[in-house]
Amino acid sequence: MPEIWNTLPTIYLPMKTSPPSRTAKTPPAPHRHANSGEVRIIGGLWKRSKLAVPDVPGLRPTPDRVRETVFNWLGQTLAGRRVLDLYAGSGALGLEAASRGATSVLLVEQHPRCVAAIAAAAQRLGATQAQVRAADALAAAHALARLGERFDIVFIDPPYASAQQAHALQAVHPLLSAEGLAYVETDDPALFDLLDASAWAVWRRGRAGQVHFGLLRRNTPDAQTAQNP
Repeated sequence: MPEIWNTLPTIYLPMKTSPPSRTAKTPPAPHRHANSGEVRIIGGLWKRSKLAVPDVPGLRPTPDRVRETVFNWLGQTLAGRRVLDLYAGSGALGLEAASRGATSVLLVEQHPRCVAAIAAAAQRLGATQAQVRAADALAAAHALARLGERFDIVFIDPPYASAQQAHALQAVHPLLSAEGLAYVETDDPALFDLLDASAWAVWRRGRAGQVHFGLLRRNTPDAQTAQNP
């Protein structure tokens, strides 16, 4: 992947071999899942490997049940796929994709403790195809688009309170390959009903408790041609 980061006010944190320091736990925000301290990769090369979840307010890893469903939809192997995890958080989605054979995975996360934890996990697993960058998600998406980058899968799972899903979908629309898919997660099911039908089509959609999630395809001439040869 080319060096795109000169266009962003971002800091790259080198991979660390020691875990980030722990601080007192912060109570989970309303409509969030409590931070358990760790999650596990559920499939692929690093199945059952643990990922640390730092105590960061609002951090809410995608539940195992949801990740299992989504990766069943995507297929058990992601060989040859280029993946962008735009609000990486714990890194669970992006590193799950790497575990399942994705060719490259770019994990974008703004919080320094999360960046350090993801980098440490990638180093421990030997996930050489994974890059983690400290950057604002929307700024990173716009910079990638300006440079003509394309991805086969983009994960969008911002903190629910930020309500950035719609803005993120707009930002990543030009980043998807013709057959690409965008995963979006929210606590507001109205997001799917309010999608711009000229831009997006819901391919798969599910719910697990308060978590609503789906895989979206672009509605563009090149995407329609690729889907209906």
